[in-house]
Parts: sequence; C-alpha cells; structure tokens
Amino acid sequence: MAEIFLLPFLTSIVFFHFPVSGLTTDGLALLALKAAVSADPSAALSSWSEFDANPCGWAGVACSRRGRVAGIVLPDRALNGYLPSELSLLSALRKLELPGNRLSGPIPAALGHLHALVELDLSNNNLSGPIPPQLGRLASLARLDLSSNRLAGHLPPAIAGIPHLSGVLNLSFNLLSGSIPQAFGSILASVSLDLSQNNLSGEIPRMGSLVSQGPTAFAGNPGLCGFPLKNPCPAPKQDAKIPKPNPSLSLNTGGAPAPRGAARSERRGTTLGTVPILTGIVVVAILSIAFLQWHFCCRSAVADSKMTRKSGAIDDTCLDGSEERRRSGREAEVYAVVEEGFGLELEELLRASAYVVGKSRSGIVYKVVVERDGSAVAVRRLGLAEGATGNEWRRRRRTFETEAAAIGRAKHPNVVRLLAYYHAPDEHLLVYDYIPNGTLHDALHGGPKNPMAPAALSWATRLAILRGTARGLAYLHEMSPRRHAHGGIASSKILLDDDHRPYISGYGVARLLAPKKQAAVGEAAQKADVYAFGLVVLEAATGRTAGAGAEVEAWVRAAFLEERPLSEVVDPALLQEVEAKQEVLAVFHVALACTARDPDLRPRIRAVADSLDRVGVNAGSGGGESVSHPV
Repeated sequence: MAEIFLLPFLTSIVFFHFPVSGLTTDGLALLALKAAVSADPSAALSSWSEFDANPCGWAGVACSRRGRVAGIVLPDRALNGYLPSELSLLSALRKLELPGNRLSGPIPAALGHLHALVELDLSNNNLSGPIPPQLGRLASLARLDLSSNRLAGHLPPAIAGIPHLSGVLNLSFNLLSGSIPQAFGSILASVSLDLSQNNLSGEIPRMGSLVSQGPTAFAGNPGLCGFPLKNPCPAPKQDAKIPKPNPSLSLNTGGAPAPRGAARSERRGTTLGTVPILTGIVVVAILSIAFLQWHFCCRSAVADSKMTRKSGAIDDTCLDGSEERRRSGREAEVYAVVEEGFGLELEELLRASAYVVGKSRSGIVYKVVVERDGSAVAVRRLGLAEGATGNEWRRRRRTFETEAAAIGRAKHPNVVRLLAYYHAPDEHLLVYDYIPNGTLHDALHGGPKNPMAPAALSWATRLAILRGTARGLAYLHEMSPRRHAHGGIASSKILLDDDHRPYISGYGVARLLAPKKQAAVGEAAQKADVYAFGLVVLEAATGRTAGAGAEVEAWVRAAFLEERPLSEVVDPALLQEVEAKQEVLAVFHVALACTARDPDLRPRIRAVADSLDRVGVNAGSGGGESVSHPV
C-alpha cells in the first residue's frame, strides 16, 4: 500500500522534472520510465519528448484505438536504469517487453495493478530482489518471462494462481532458493514452465502439471530431487529413540551394589534383548541383498532387451524364484527398437538433453538431443493412468506393446517413423524421427517454429503438402484389415521438414490412450478422418484456422452456393498468384466433397488423394472470378 500512496508524489516529481502541458497520464508514466533510464546508448528514447502531447508516435510505444498506451516493446537497447513504479499508471497496457537491456534494481510491486497486462518480458537484465507476489494479481497475464536476471528469494505461490497463464512461465537463470510450492502444480499443462539454473531445493511436488514436466524444467538446481530428475530424494531421517529401561533391572538409588541374583537377572535380560536385535539386523541384511540383486537384474534386463526381443519372449519379472515371488515381483521395463538400424540405447536416451516442443491432452513432446553425435529424436511422453497391479498390469503392458508395434509398422514417406518405445510402471515413451520445421498450422498462421508471415507459404507448396498428407492418410487407412484411422488429423498434426514435405504425426496414439474403446477403428472412423482432412484443405485454401470446424465449412459452402467472388474466400496471401485460380477452385471442390454432411457421401481418402494429384493437370490459367457449388 505504501507504493500506492507514493505514486502521486512520484508523479508530481515527473511534472516538475518535465515542464509539460497536455500530456496524459500515460505520457507522464512513459516520461517517468525515461527519467529512470540513466544511459540510452542507442537513443531508443530520443523521440520521447515532453513537448509531444501524443505518446502514440514514440519509438517502441503502441496504442489502442482509443489512444491509450497498450504496448512498450524495447528489446536489446542496452538501456541502463531501473523500473519506476509509475508504470502502474498505464492501466490499458497489454504488453511490456524490455528484454536484453541493463535494467537493475527490484521489480516494482506496483506492476501488480496492470490488470490488462497480457505479456510481461523482463528477461536478460540485471534485476534483483524477490519476485513480487503482487504479480499474481495480473488476471489477464498469459506470458511471464523473468529469466536471466539476479532475482532471489523464494518462489511466490501467488504466481501459480495467475488465472489466464497459458504460454510461458520462465524464471530460469536466477538466484531463487527454497522449495517449489505445491501451488505450482495448479499451473496449466500447456504452460511452458522453466525453473532451471537456480538454487531451488527439496523434493519436486508430484502433483498436477508438475508431474507432466520434463527434467529440463528443473535442471541446474543441485538441491532439487525426485521425479522427473534422476536425483532421488534421501530417506527421511528418524529421530533416535531412547531405549526403555529393562524391567528386570532394579535400580539402587542409594548407591549400594545390587544383589548377586539381580546381577544374574541383568545379564539374562541383556542377552534376551540382544537376540531379537541381532535377528532383525540379519533379516534386514538379507532383504537388502535380495533387493540389490533384483535392482541390478532389472537394469541389466533393459540393456539386454534386444536379445530378449530376438528370442521372441519378454520376461515378466527379473526373478527366478518361486511362483509366489513371480506374481508379487515388479514387472520389468520394456525398451523395444522397432526401426532397424536405430542404435540409441535407453540409458543414452534418458541422459540426453530434452526440450519441450509441444503439449496436448495426449501428453508432451520433447526434442531430445543425443550427446554422442548431436542428432535429435522426438519423444512423446504419454499421460497414461496407472495404478494397476498383477494380471491387469500385464494386460495393459501387452496391449501397449501390441498397439506400439502396429504404429511401428506404418512406414510411408509421409508418416512420421516410430523408432522405439519404452514401457514401465511409471513411464510410457514413444520415440520418433524429429521433423525440424514445425507444423502446417505454424506455417499457415505463424508460431514458434515459423514466426514469418503466412504469405511465405505459396500455393504450390500448400498443394504439395495437401497431396503428401492425403497419400499418407490413404496408406494408414489401407495398411490394416481392421480399417484403422488416424482419429485426430489436423494441421497441428502435420509436421514439415526443411523442404516442406509433410509428415503425419500422432497416428495410433488414440488407441494407446483408449484401447478398450477401439478408438479410430472402422469405416465410420475413416469417414471422420476424411471430414477432418477436408477441414485441413479449407484451412490451407482460406488461411483461416480450422479450430471452429463446421463454421469454416459452412461459410465456404455458403459462398459457393451464392457464387461470391473468389477473393472473398481464398487466403488473401494467394490473390497475387493469378495462374493458380483454377487449381484453388478445384481444391475447394475436393474439400467440400470431403466435408459432406452425410458420411456416406464422402469419398474414400484414396479417391481424395487421386483427385488432388489431378489438380492442375488440365487446368488453364486465368478465369475463375467467382465460385460455384460443385453439385
């Protein structure tokens, strides 16, 4: 509250420091920031003038339609100074990005009053002091990056309670200490959390979204232990207990020697008390030896998994004892290589550096860089429910292996290859080829892998991507007599390499997550795939996201019925490619056939692939100024 009372006083200082007339509160707040900057070597703030009543034209400043300051973006300008509390006066501010500067001092707690703030990036500065818990009041905040500073103190639990946090929470490369609050488990799984390279300690709470985080989110904290790190937490120390006095001993408070008979009783009591202690020690030692034998047996079973697979048998346990021990023993880990020539061992895979590249309801996808040669693979970590034991656990494992083997049999130039899989009671991994250029969704609409404008993707490239995807999907539909389907085809499931060749990802994952439901099997499921692919075609042709699904399809269908101009429905980025108009119209016709309301009227995906291959073969150039319904 003290900062709130100080604001009028500080604002008055700004008035006297800058003899202004006509500046709004937003302009005064910006001038307070300029006054707090002691060095501006790049002259980034030279246009911020007290004689200019409109701050909307100042460098690095963006305004809303109502003339309010909505953004301050000044990255890598070597600004030296501090953050003034007057920034809290920018009540309409949505973006505050000052990364890569030399700002020092604490983060003002008054920033917690910026209720409209969506993005706060103060990374790569020299900020110090604690993270203000008042930042937890930023109800609209979606992205928070305070990495690479000198922030100290504990993690404030209030940060985890930001309601709309959905993009990034990066607090890495600071001096934060203490334990990770359990409240951090309530952060959405879609948030890219990074707490690495700090001084955090204690056990990582196994709750909420923290369970789905990879080890890189916690790396560089020597005091942290527990899953997913390989640093196990030490067993809790037990307080030494004071032994109870032996009831057979009689204490002589007067200091006289005890009678001879009492001495014999004392020796007898001591002997009787020693026997169970020695027996307990022997039993503990035997159990410890047995546990160590089992542990090393299990680890060697992982290393020898290839030999086990060649013999066609996978041992249920690592014990050769009685039938009772086999039933109650822990199941062996299974690491199976399904792609011939893939030589990455399990231990090497688990030691490699991992980076989160995607999250969904089915799990998290990591880019794993192999230390040996710098190559990369993609690892999908599945969020499967566990808790089963005995025969039920064995059944789940056999089902997992059967479905994973079916995924491994999918070998097509337009389908991502499954290289290996790993199954253990608390971990389920699928290892794929790493496709480096993001997804079709990113290429069309921009994203982490492709921040360029959608215009960078030409019509010829889009058509080639659609053709390759249709061929890959047709292969998946035809490869099994069970009439398998993908079950979730979308632009986000179509990966692109550096040459924009498409690769379908996520095939078979739905069956791994719901084997009892026989997910994505049968003709109805294949017809659903055709409909979903039709939406992808519309997304590529219109430039609109297919998230709304039926809304995009209905909008395009209405445009064809009303014979509107082609320019109203096609992606504006394609309007310059006049020679492609006939091809675009033909592709629209294919998409509308795929999205027919009656599933029986939808073509098979093989016919769709053939139709796309014929697009442009007999088409002339020009014409096509309006669209007409294909029926």
